[in-house]
Amino acid sequence: MASSPRTAVVTGASSGIGAATARALAPDYRVYCVARRVDRLTALADEIDGVAVACDVTDPAAVARLAETVGESLDLLVNNAGGALGQEPLADDDLGRWARMYAVNVQGAAQVTQALLPALRRAAGTIVFVTSTAAEAPYEGGGGYCGVKAAERSLAGALRLELNGEPIRILEISPGMVHTDEFSLVRFDGDQARADAVYAGVANPLLADDIADAIAWMVARPAHVNIDRLVIRPVAQAANHKVARTSLD
Repeated sequence: MASSPRTAVVTGASSGIGAATARALAPDYRVYCVARRVDRLTALADEIDGVAVACDVTDPAAVARLAETVGESLDLLVNNAGGALGQEPLADDDLGRWARMYAVNVQGAAQVTQALLPALRRAAGTIVFVTSTAAEAPYEGGGGYCGVKAAERSLAGALRLELNGEPIRILEISPGMVHTDEFSLVRFDGDQARADAVYAGVANPLLADDIADAIAWMVARPAHVNIDRLVIRPVAQAANHKVARTSLD
């Protein structure tokens, strides 16, 4: 009798890094594709023979329903849901956006992890946190986003310490500049020109598939190997504030 397939949950799977990660994992896992936009999730789940689960990670009731859907055992959780809102200096910023970023990036990841931890424990599973190089160092206009990603990093680090001695791996991937259709557009409230300017003149920024490929590699290491943190940037980006750009003249 064939053994049951390994299972994975990927949050924020409706686009970008999340969708790419679900596709990258599909050959080896039955993937629960989790996000709020059901139409996109359904198309992705149909494509990869996965399971679409509509869930707002900031809603405890929705997260509880996710845990019920996943069931008693889970091999892999990829906490990818998140994002940035705005890039204004503190003097001018809307702090309500900071609260919304914290709710998704930090509290959302915490709620999903807490709800699925019993299933992960049963499978001696792996948890991946998708943070950002925003957690590496602050930059102008990044007080909110840098802060929430640093908080998510602390969540991952604390959990690794708390679960030490159990056969559960806690991994973190910290991407730099990744060109996706939505990240910067959402960050700048739909301002396409401002979103495009982020990547203007940058030769070969990372793509969502690059991050998905790295995540698939991380989780495929032997069970005794833990990739505590993988920082991944395009060659053109030496630091958040240091990016090589070609002339736009």
